[in-house]
Amino acid sequence: MHVLGINALFHDPAAALVTDGKVVAAAEEERFSRRKHGKRPLPFSAWELPGLSARWCLEQAGLSPSDLDAVAYSYDPALARPAERMGLHDPWDHLRQEYARQAPSFLAEALPGLDPAKVRFVPHHVAHAASAGPVSPYPDCAVLVLDGRGECGSHLAGRYTNRELTVLGAQELPDSLGLFYEDLTQHLGFLRSSDEFKVMALASHGTPRFAGRLREYVGADDRGCFRARPVPWADIVPPREAGGAWSQDHADLAASAQKCLEETMLTLARWLRERTGEDALTMAGGVALNCVANTRIWRESGFRHVWVQPAAGDAGTALGAAAHVAGQKDTLEPMPTAALGRGWSDAELRDWLERAAVPYEEPADIAETAAEALAADGIVAWFQGRAEYGPRALGHRSLLAHPGHAANLERLNAVKGREEFRPVAPMVLAERAAELFDGPLPSPHMLFVHDVAAGWKDRIPAVVHVDGTARIQTVDRAQEPLVARVIDGFERRTGLPVVVNTSLNTAGRPMVDDPRDALECFGSAPVDLLVLGPFAVRRGKAFA
Repeated sequence: MHVLGINALFHDPAAALVTDGKVVAAAEEERFSRRKHGKRPLPFSAWELPGLSARWCLEQAGLSPSDLDAVAYSYDPALARPAERMGLHDPWDHLRQEYARQAPSFLAEALPGLDPAKVRFVPHHVAHAASAGPVSPYPDCAVLVLDGRGECGSHLAGRYTNRELTVLGAQELPDSLGLFYEDLTQHLGFLRSSDEFKVMALASHGTPRFAGRLREYVGADDRGCFRARPVPWADIVPPREAGGAWSQDHADLAASAQKCLEETMLTLARWLRERTGEDALTMAGGVALNCVANTRIWRESGFRHVWVQPAAGDAGTALGAAAHVAGQKDTLEPMPTAALGRGWSDAELRDWLERAAVPYEEPADIAETAAEALAADGIVAWFQGRAEYGPRALGHRSLLAHPGHAANLERLNAVKGREEFRPVAPMVLAERAAELFDGPLPSPHMLFVHDVAAGWKDRIPAVVHVDGTARIQTVDRAQEPLVARVIDGFERRTGLPVVVNTSLNTAGRPMVDDPRDALECFGSAPVDLLVLGPFAVRRGKAFA
């Protein structure tokens, strides 16, 4: 059975393919179109479909649209209500709903040969849930979904038993933790539905002195629900202009909102643990990308295991919708990896380099070549295998650097054109992680923060955030042997078992996806070495 999943209505359009219960391919449209997040989350753009990523998913499996058994669309307009009845100020939301109702015909036009009758609407939060529970390593688990909005809610709490969902709780709009955080993002001068992670980073620079006032608007009850109403942010702290300097008041407001978010999520998770008695919690929805809150849940909720969908935002609902429909006939298998996007053969990569007419090398051991450059304090653009699904670079489309020099944080933020308060992440071998970091292990998807051991903070300062934590990625030798060998080679040369890893892109641009993107990024940013599969391009030679 072939099921294509589609996320299109709000933001981060994406497509995913599940065949006979196996996740075959998944990718965000932004990686193809080169438009950050694919589009803005406006009613006027709700008609836009992830046609490029959908067609690629089919090509990856050698299928045509007529071969599909179903197309699962991650929103059900039959469940929606007029925005004003949900307490939302969104006067054009009716247009969004009409586009959703017309999705079958739009999809048939975008994918010639598709029978529109094969399109199935999947409730948005059910799609989020199905991107977590049934494709996680835990067939029996609790599931917690929190985001901005779906059809008429912003939350789902439930339980999967043998990968079958039972819904135990939901929160209706206008209460929404996602909208609460989006509103703050906009108030602080960042781009809403895009830059919420910047608010999380800024929060570490502040103290939660406004938390008491915010609790008047945000908090959980003891019945598995919560309140999250619009906050008069300007009455607390004046807004920050986009691109302007941030003040301590702004950082303190971010810290206060972050604290309230963590408290609410933790209460919801504890309720779910008590209600289900499960050992494992799976999470999805854009709020589940808040790795600081995720770690508090892991430490304090009572769940033994916490697993977060790597593409927890709306892009992940493409996978979830496909998994939900496929699971009604096939036995679903766990998601094998986050590397579900495009990849190229060595021969194809060589052709790209030849067409680009750049001087390149084919070293005997590309891992050792990269490790040598890193040990010499070079910045390495690392392009290997299939692209990651989700917002985190996990060693396939990464910028790598030396963690032992504190200046490399500022250096990397300058290379990428990012704010100075943004942290970068450490990659560490899974078997070494507990020596350096305290937190949930393994952590292969960078979705938790870990306390850095006291003896290591001064040795790897580039990856230690202002609060003494790091958002680590653990590397399993069996799954990522090439990255593991880079880390081994770097440690032999420096004594440090950690390499800096941040996404291979510059500010405002989607993560690099294909070889052209990699060459363009290398040409525009001060990167010392581009590693493209088994090939190496050195800046000094390419731009001599």
